[in-house]
Amino acid sequence: MRILIVRVSSLGDVVHNLPVLADIHRHYPDAVIDWVVEEPYVGLVRQNRHVNDVIPFALRRWRKHVFSSETRQEFRRFLNHLKKQSYDYVFDTQGLIKTGIVLGFSRTVPGGKKIGLAHKTDGSGYEPLSRIFHDQSISVEKHIHVVTRSREVIAKALGYTLDTPPDFGLVTPDVTPEWLPEHPYAVFFHGTSRASKKWPHACWTEVGHLLARSGLRILLPWGSPDEKKDAEVLAQSIPGASVLPRLTITDMVTLTGKAAFIVGVDTGLSHLAAAFDKPTVQIYCNIPRWRTCCDWSPNVISLGGENEVPTLDDVRNAVLTLLPKVGT
Repeated sequence: MRILIVRVSSLGDVVHNLPVLADIHRHYPDAVIDWVVEEPYVGLVRQNRHVNDVIPFALRRWRKHVFSSETRQEFRRFLNHLKKQSYDYVFDTQGLIKTGIVLGFSRTVPGGKKIGLAHKTDGSGYEPLSRIFHDQSISVEKHIHVVTRSREVIAKALGYTLDTPPDFGLVTPDVTPEWLPEHPYAVFFHGTSRASKKWPHACWTEVGHLLARSGLRILLPWGSPDEKKDAEVLAQSIPGASVLPRLTITDMVTLTGKAAFIVGVDTGLSHLAAAFDKPTVQIYCNIPRWRTCCDWSPNVISLGGENEVPTLDDVRNAVLTLLPKVGT
């Protein structure tokens, strides 16, 4: 059986879709699974032990130069890569027009099916027009966790029942960049593009002191000039903390996979930490927690939620609960 997954972005959505690969292989061990994903996330998907081929999709970049000859050439190369194989099943687990179009361009064997989500679920992005590219549209509960949603779409199509916790199948990269310390470290994923997701600087500082006293060096990544400024402020107030250079998503996978401890707000990076099953505290600040939190692992504690910002004591207690798991 040859299967294609179309889930192109964003980081959190790609992470939350990873367990479908282990599910398929558990029930169909000989399945060959390819994946179409936006080019920044190729390195992440390739760290999954169940994936065969990863097909880069560069729509975000192509949109900036839509009429250039280089863009047209790249798009033709993408189509050639996409159509190189014919699939028994092609799954669009994102439900957007752009993913539906990729579904439409893909090839199936005689009797093969192109399958997607039949409707919007609570809190998700969904474009009903995407259904025109489906041979089959799968219904799931409308109030459903994002990880379960993708898993159920494929389970229903392939005829098996979900009976295990999600397995993200990630392998820690076997590289040690020069910016990565040799001794154990904790990572603060403090940055976010939405002010409502931020947690106070003073609270980050207190938690940083706690982890530093436990022998962990605090590493502070960033993804924008404002996040870099925030990281520099935190580094000045936390003993031994370091601001990292600007990292790619692939670098972030390495950083997360080798970390001893993670504290992060609701971003794709804290969900990546949960996917690696690292000791992780997820901080939801006035954001619904039920839809994306990690509720399947004792190594992850998710705090806060809609109309609820975790207190310093909440996070400190969670850190103390998880610290004994460091190195186990």
